[in-house]
Amino acid sequence: MIEFVQGTLVDIDTQYIVIDHHGLGYQVYCPNPYIFQKKLDQSVRIYTYQYVREDVIRLFGFQTKQERALFEKLLNVSGIGPKGALAILASGQPEDVVYAIEEENEAFLVKFPGVGKKTARQIILDLKGKLDEFTPNLLNSGADKDLTVLKPSSKNEALEEALEALRALGYVEKELKKVRPHLEKEELMTDGYIKKALQLMLKG
Repeated sequence: MIEFVQGTLVDIDTQYIVIDHHGLGYQVYCPNPYIFQKKLDQSVRIYTYQYVREDVIRLFGFQTKQERALFEKLLNVSGIGPKGALAILASGQPEDVVYAIEEENEAFLVKFPGVGKKTARQIILDLKGKLDEFTPNLLNSGADKDLTVLKPSSKNEALEEALEALRALGYVEKELKKVRPHLEKEELMTDGYIKKALQLMLKG
C-alpha cells in the first residue's frame, strides 16, 4: 500500500488533484480537492488509500491519517462505495459524522448523496461504538476551519468550479439551486464556496 504521496501540487480538478513526484504525476481523488487551493505549485503530503477492483485502480487522498481511517471504515459499510464515503468526508466536519453515528441520528446521515434510510441505518449498525479513535481533534490538521474570504480572480469561475465539484460528489441540481442564491452573495475561493454550500445543505 502507498502510505502517502509527497510532491508538488500541479493541478486541481473537481474530483482530484495531481501531484508531481520527481516527474511522475499522481492523480489522487479527494473529498474536496479545492481545500488544497492555497498550496498550488507547493510541496504537499497526502495520505493515500489505494482502491483496487477488477475495473478500476484509484488513489484516494486525505489531509490526515485519521481522515483516511474514517474513509476506510465507511468503505466497509454495505452500501457505501468510494464516492459515497468521499461525499460524507467532503463536509469538512467528520466529527459531526462520528457524533451522528454515535447518537443514531439517521436524519443527518441521509442528507449525504447516496445515503438513504437503509444505508444510514447500516452505517449506525456497523460503526456505532467503533469510532473511539476519532476524537474532536480530528480536524486539527492545520487546514483552514473558516471560510476565509480571499477575493478570487473570477468570482463566477470559483462558484462554478465549486458547484461542479459538488455535482461530482453526487449532489443534484435541486439541492444546488436552493443554496446558489446564498453563495452568490459571498466572495470566496472555490474551497470556501464548497464548505459554505455543504454547511447550508446539511443544516437544511
